[in-house]
Amino acid sequence: MASKQGQGQQIDLSTLPVPQLQELKSQLDRELTHLTNSFTSLRTAQSKFRDCISSLSSISPTTIPKPLLVPLTSSLYVPGKLTDSEHVLIDVGTGYYVKKNVVDGKDFYERKVKDLGESLKELEGVINGKANNVRVVEEVIRVKVLSVQEEQAKEAKAG
Repeated sequence: MASKQGQGQQIDLSTLPVPQLQELKSQLDRELTHLTNSFTSLRTAQSKFRDCISSLSSISPTTIPKPLLVPLTSSLYVPGKLTDSEHVLIDVGTGYYVKKNVVDGKDFYERKVKDLGESLKELEGVINGKANNVRVVEEVIRVKVLSVQEEQAKEAKAG
């Protein structure tokens, strides 16, 4: 059994001692946890962008002035009113906002949702690969531990 590590270098896992295999498994577990957290964060961002599309879809000239809550920080909102049904401010990141018409705003968020979907698909493949690597390492550890136990049992019978 082989595992890729570093820059395409292959290592025969069966030649590694159990402590090294356990350290490798711990490292892979940490990477898997980090990747899973990143996956969750991307999913959350994608959901927020979908909410933005939904909010933009609810804007019409007949709903003006529309009461809403304006975010000042991530947890502080103040009451406000939407007074323009044709233009909105789009948060493009790092504190920058761009004035766009509603159609362009929807297009911006739809592209964001699509881009995140592609990133999620790629990340899912990486996560599956890491999870498979963890299973392989766990299996090698199990086989090595069983063989050591069998040897000890044979020595005890012979001794």
